[in-house]
This record gives sequence, C-alpha cells and structure tokens, in this order.
Amino acid sequence: MKRRIALCIAVSLCAGVYAGNNPGIYKKGWIDFNKNGVKDIYEDPSEPIEARVKDLLSQMTLEEKTCQMATLYGSGRVLKDSLPTEKWKDEIWKDGIANIDEQANGLGRFGSSLSYPYVNSVENRQTIQRWFVEQTRLGIPVDFTNEGIRGLCHDRATMFPAQCGQGATWNKELISEIAQVTAEEAKALGYTNIYSPILDIAQDPRWGRVVECYGEDPFLVGELGKRMIKGLQQEGLVATPKHFAVYSIPVGGRDAGTRTDPHVAPREMRTLYIEPFRKAFCEAGALGVMSSYNDYDGEPITGSYHFLTEILRHEWGFKGYVVSDSEAVEFLYSKHQVAADAVDGAAQVVNAGLNVRTNFTLPENFIRPLRQAISEGKVSMQTIDSRVADVLRVKFGMGLFDNPYKGDAKHPEKVVHSKEHQAVSMRAALESIVLLKNENNILPLSKDLKKVAVIGPNADEVQNLICRYGRLMLR
Repeated sequence: MKRRIALCIAVSLCAGVYAGNNPGIYKKGWIDFNKNGVKDIYEDPSEPIEARVKDLLSQMTLEEKTCQMATLYGSGRVLKDSLPTEKWKDEIWKDGIANIDEQANGLGRFGSSLSYPYVNSVENRQTIQRWFVEQTRLGIPVDFTNEGIRGLCHDRATMFPAQCGQGATWNKELISEIAQVTAEEAKALGYTNIYSPILDIAQDPRWGRVVECYGEDPFLVGELGKRMIKGLQQEGLVATPKHFAVYSIPVGGRDAGTRTDPHVAPREMRTLYIEPFRKAFCEAGALGVMSSYNDYDGEPITGSYHFLTEILRHEWGFKGYVVSDSEAVEFLYSKHQVAADAVDGAAQVVNAGLNVRTNFTLPENFIRPLRQAISEGKVSMQTIDSRVADVLRVKFGMGLFDNPYKGDAKHPEKVVHSKEHQAVSMRAALESIVLLKNENNILPLSKDLKKVAVIGPNADEVQNLICRYGRLMLR
C-alpha cells in the first residue's frame, strides 16, 4: 500500500499537478482574493452584496469579465485534467470561469475514480476551487453546477423516479422532501447550483423527453416546480429550472430533428408553456434559468431580448443568471441561420440577455468570438458589465466569497445515500405507480404464485436503462 501511495504522488508531481501554495491569502474572517494585502470591499463579508459586486467589477479586465460568461465542462469531457496542472496558467481560464459543470460526478472519462468514495469527489472540487482562488489574479470562485431532476446526478447518490413519476404522485409535500434530499446531498458533496427542475409541459407524446416532465398541466408543473426550487434554495443552493421557453412542443415532436417552429399561439404560450416559469421566478424566486434551443415565432429563444430580458427580467423580476442549453448559442448560426457566424451569434445572445454560454466544447469557442464582437462595437461594455454583475451577484449570494470550499471533506457518506434518504426514494417510487386497469381483479397477486414472468426486450436490461440525469451505478 505504501508503494502505491508513493507511486501516485510521484505520478502527480511528474504531471505537474497543482497542490496549493498560497496560504497567506487566508485572513481571520476574510480572504485576500486579489492578493494585495488589503481588505477590498468585495473581500469584506460585512459589506452589502451590491457594493461587493460593484467593487469587484471595477477591478476586472475585459478578459476576466468575458471568462465569467462561459462554462467549463468537467470530468474529462472538455476539462481533460482530473486536477489542476501547471499548464492551466496558459489556458483561457487563467482569468477565471463562471462555472464548471458535472465535475467528478461519475460521468465522463474518469468515471468513478473521481466520484467514489464520496470524499474523493469533494476533495477534487475543493482542489480545483483552490486553484481558481489562489492562482487567478482576482481569485473569483467557481460555481460548481450539476444536474438534479431525479436526485443529484452523482455516482451512488439517492435516485428518485423520473419527473413524470414524481408528477404522477400529485404530492407537493413529497416533492419538497425530494428537494431536501437532493439539496442535502449536493451540499455534502460541494455542488452549489442544481439544474432543476424541468418545467416544460408535456403535451405531445411523440416528443422524446416527455419522461422528464412533471406532466401536461401547467398548474401541476408550476406547483411541483415551486416546491423543488424552494427546497433547493432554502439550503443555500441555486436552482436553475429549464428549458425556457416553449421548448417541449417542437413541430412533429422531433426533438433532435428540428427543435424549431413550435406551433403555439401567443395565448397558449403565456397561459400554458411559460406559466410554470412565471411561478418559478415570481413565487419561488429561482436564481438560475436555462435558455432553450428552439425558436418561437421565428426568433431563437437564446437570442431573444423579448424572452430573456422583457419577460424574464422586466416582467418577472428575475435576479439571477441565464445559462444556455448545450449548443443553443451555436444554433443561431448553424441551425436557425439568424446569425452570420460565431461573432455575430455571441453578440446576439449577450445583447438578448444571456449571461453564460454552456456547451460540450471549449469555453474559448465562445469567449474569443465574444471579445471580437466587443472590439467591433457589437456589444457595449455596459451590457457586458450588466451580464457579469448578474453572475457575481449570485456567487456572492451563495457565499462563495466567504467560504469557497464547499462540501464535507470528512464524512459525506453520512448524508449521501443514507438510509433516511433511501426511505424517501422508496416512498416516492411507490407513490409514483399508477394502476390504469385491474382486469378481473388480478391485483393484488395471489400469495400462492411461485413465479412471475417479466417479458419484453427490457426485461433484463440494466445498462441502457440508466437515466442520463439519474444516479450512476458505477463500481
């Protein structure tokens, strides 16, 4: 065992893995994020959030601001390193990054080697966070995001029925309990922003994502969504509902085939498709939202000032930050054909109201075109400052500048997938079962039966039934 440990240390050192070397920035009651030896306003926990945002924004360069407008996908997908290396000082995120998605949750190239035991997962994100705090000029912490529509999307976390099953329970109190379990496990593992709930209404059974929706009724979806959002955010996390807006009714029900042209009248759009989102922001106070791939009335949502600013911010008073669904930005010029190129697309989405571009590609694929758009006068610095301020405001609000190192690095297993949480999962599974017909009173089954045949192509399927959003059964 000692030889294995020594070998691991040697390999890490040879790979140039960063181990943390700036302890002097940690003061009593505050952190010297910009390493100048002075307690700046943004470093002072006693200062109002707006004052801290203004102070930090005034110190940021254009490079640092634009880096707060992109996601870095983790777990070996875009971020190829499992831990920081010396080469990171030459990467675009040397000036920071808005968030890192799905880092060390069991997905991606590294699988369970980073995610389990749970303490490995916590320590991995804390090490990455330490690099951003200690090695970037202003030390702006990362928002660690993850999926969570049926329990936290993490290796061996507590899994719940898909949202259609949760909706079938018609039990608001149960949704609050699911939210509580998800929040407790996310906090124990150190995630800060959960992409949940899905607030699309499912009215076309041909659409491939019906299983991810609470149901077809906007009242039910809105009420259950409120419970999920409040349950996550009362624990200090950010809830990011999705997919805003009018996403779930693509023409012909073809999700990947079109994602365009929903045939929805303005009244239906308001009273059916975006009503659950209105409740999410006006009644539950959600601090995140994900903009969708599709268009509405010929205008892509992610490039729509009407949806992302006039409705979301002016009508509903949204105070958080908007992330794009994967490739929604690129679709402006690759699918919708309303932007000439990446530069024009970046300008359109930022002017519309997007804060952070998210995709399974390098962040510089958005950041560099955005910088060019700014240099060409297509996006004003006033707009950039507004978008970045939204991101910073959320980070200050969740306490990242007071304690950047989230998660229980000692005993997360006391919380994650605990017996108490498994009991909630079992109850949710039982309540989600809907009996459509009991022909000849075949149920309940006779106790005299010795065998029950399970028939069909999925009778013994395991691997392909693992939900993309659910717990990963990795060993």
